[in-house]
Amino acid sequence: MPMHYIYLICAVIAETIGTASMQASQQFTKPLPSLVVVVSYAVSFYLLSLTLKFMPVGVVYALWSGLGIVLIALIGLAVFGQKLDLPAVIGLGLIIAGVLVINLFSHSATH
Repeated sequence: MPMHYIYLICAVIAETIGTASMQASQQFTKPLPSLVVVVSYAVSFYLLSLTLKFMPVGVVYALWSGLGIVLIALIGLAVFGQKLDLPAVIGLGLIIAGVLVINLFSHSATH
């Protein structure tokens, strides 16, 4: 797997940790989860900047945000007990389909 995909996957993981910690920070009233939010997003943006050396910004952002949305929805379901209705599940499926289309068929995924 090319290094820029590893950077992107790690950026998605860091962003997902940051977003989950944002929920746990209770509007930044808890210091430790609040610190995790800031550090996680800093790491995520740094890794995104490394990815941008190899991939166009639109593709990187689509993959980063799309995968992050799906992961945080699953974490919300599993950890925070947040339910997903049928339209939400369909929408998440469409996001996954979009990520697959970009990676499998687009020649814009790398430059």
